[in-house]
Amino acid sequence: MNTTRRHFIKLSTAGMFSLAVRPTSLHAEKSVRPLRILILGGTGFTGPYQVRYALSRGHKVTTFNRGKTHPGELPKEVEQLIGDRNGQLDALKNRQWDVAIDNPTTLPAWVRDAAQILKGNVKRYVFISTISVYADTRQGVDETAPLAKYDGPDPYKETIEAVKASGYKTYGPLKTLSEQEAEKWFPGKTLIIRPGLIVGPRDETDRFTYWPVRIDRGGEVLAPGKPSDPVQFIDARDLAEWTIRMAENQETGIYNATGPAKPLEIGQMLDEIKDALHSSATFTWLPAEFLKQQKVEAWSDMPVWAGDELGLARTKIDRALAKGLTFRPLGETARDTLAWFKSLPQERQSKLRAGLTPEREAEALAAWKRSKG
Repeated sequence: MNTTRRHFIKLSTAGMFSLAVRPTSLHAEKSVRPLRILILGGTGFTGPYQVRYALSRGHKVTTFNRGKTHPGELPKEVEQLIGDRNGQLDALKNRQWDVAIDNPTTLPAWVRDAAQILKGNVKRYVFISTISVYADTRQGVDETAPLAKYDGPDPYKETIEAVKASGYKTYGPLKTLSEQEAEKWFPGKTLIIRPGLIVGPRDETDRFTYWPVRIDRGGEVLAPGKPSDPVQFIDARDLAEWTIRMAENQETGIYNATGPAKPLEIGQMLDEIKDALHSSATFTWLPAEFLKQQKVEAWSDMPVWAGDELGLARTKIDRALAKGLTFRPLGETARDTLAWFKSLPQERQSKLRAGLTPEREAEALAAWKRSKG
């Protein structure tokens, strides 16, 4: 599995969160029975969406984190516990919740250590995993596909720094072990959700944001591969809201969670973004082989596009759809993402963290035209 792609999937579950979040779902009615929900994390990318959606449905929410990421931005109704997954878990002791949602975990030791305290004190455990756990994504996979195996040193001594140093090669295998820890400590009570690429407003990695920003700028846009190449992703708000509804329904088991509901081609994706933004951009499609020659990479230089790993964009989500996973229109995600990005300081806007710079894009387009005479 491509290291760059692993890195981007990883960032999709741990992206930063900047401003207030507004619930924007047709499902935002209050639930029948209020729950006591513990969210491990809660201040990253998807966590604040979970928090506000849960509050809108009448639940009582507690978060547990270090209190360092965007402190003071959660609603006053939220009980905020301060601690650290690396050994500072006392704030979780002698408490009870109906469900715990584990958002930021990569290391199996984090699950083990929290579970030793929470076992018997939470009725359900929701672990947010990733489709990077699959050993082979060359073909569209379902939840029964073989998983990546960890073959490094003691996984319970791994650190986030070591995962980064590996180029995220150990990310998927460690997530696999983390899933196993969750099921070990909460047998029959565990819900495992495996998202694909998570996108939308507040995503600090820019791995989808590049496209609304670039298309809004207009002009000739470099488009990768073939218009028929498949793409998959999920708006963070759709993922967060569905996670809360699954917790309400006391669901267990394993579910892939990406989208949209029907197959989407990258040509359609770009056209829908263009229409949503009323852009005058035009697309010039450059073949995958030519992009390789120009050292233009899938996922990093051409976000969302899977390049040679098109099977990754054919992940099967039938089980999640059957349990009510829904998706807002792509145009809404594009407009909201662009509006959020334009609210950032100008210095930040000038430095997209994914996609081609204008100079690199112009060079590749010029090289393509020269090759065609």
